[in-house]
Amino acid sequence: MQENIFDNNENNFNIPSDVLDEIQANIENIIQSFDIPDANKTDVIKKINFMYKQTKHISLTDALTGLYNRRYFETSFEREFSRARRYANDLSFAIIDIDFFKKINDTYGHSCGDYVLKEVAYLISNNFRITDMFFRYGGEEFVVILPETTKENAFIPMERLRKAFENSVYRFMGNELKITISVGISELSNDINSPLELFDLADKALYRAKENGRNQVCIN
Repeated sequence: MQENIFDNNENNFNIPSDVLDEIQANIENIIQSFDIPDANKTDVIKKINFMYKQTKHISLTDALTGLYNRRYFETSFEREFSRARRYANDLSFAIIDIDFFKKINDTYGHSCGDYVLKEVAYLISNNFRITDMFFRYGGEEFVVILPETTKENAFIPMERLRKAFENSVYRFMGNELKITISVGISELSNDINSPLELFDLADKALYRAKENGRNQVCIN
């Protein structure tokens, strides 16, 4: 299995989901071998399964926004990239960045910043198809994987999302806030050989959006 291309932390403890599932199955087998009544075994297995599902969900989601986190993004991105290459499917990718987020934190405090992040996550989660995957990448950045989607078609929901923020007013503890976003989009092509290349192209498009004045969607 390829080493995680986005993970620069050598001490990061990262067990793949399939390994965790195998461990869980082995635990169930061990419990079944115990010399106790079957009803007791069933009860113990149900409780362990519940705790396992809760723990697994927590490990894959961002605590503040409730979106999937960077770790799950990295796994999903590599999987969708490989699938699109194998079956010659369209695949687009987008990076969303909150404009002047540091200024919001510095002016109104980090509680306001957290409020903004949650509002952005809420709007993102309500503006895409069920087949699209969106994640909090870190800080004020969010990423979206759009399977079977060209960059032109990816532009449509991204621009809709941008306009939704532009036309909304948010209020936090008596302060009126205007939130805008910048977005960079890339699309898989034959000359892209890795998820990192696809990521970098979207990142360059995002940089261009910011250089051109922010509050816009750029395609690479």
